[in-house]
Amino acid sequence: MKSVLASLDIVPTQAMKLFCDSHVAIHIVKNKVFHERTKHIKIDRHFVRGSLVSRDLVLLYLPSQQQPADIFTKALWTPKFLHLRAKLGMINLHAPT
Repeated sequence: MKSVLASLDIVPTQAMKLFCDSHVAIHIVKNKVFHERTKHIKIDRHFVRGSLVSRDLVLLYLPSQQQPADIFTKALWTPKFLHLRAKLGMINLHAPT
């Protein structure tokens, strides 16, 4: 995202926020000790950890019930879909006015 913004001549003044709904994933990235069980995510872990150390990225916890990305990745029941759609600011263009 940072390189996309840079290509548009936009320089972020604050660290970018990455929201995660897994306490375990946050712990793995923040922990300096290499975990043998996480070899399959070694490259991603080091990339995120490097961004955290350089303060380009801030990793924050967001409960699954409030995760707006779920609207794009999961089949949701109607109330949760409507709640997340409202958080994204999306409106129904075909709704009667």
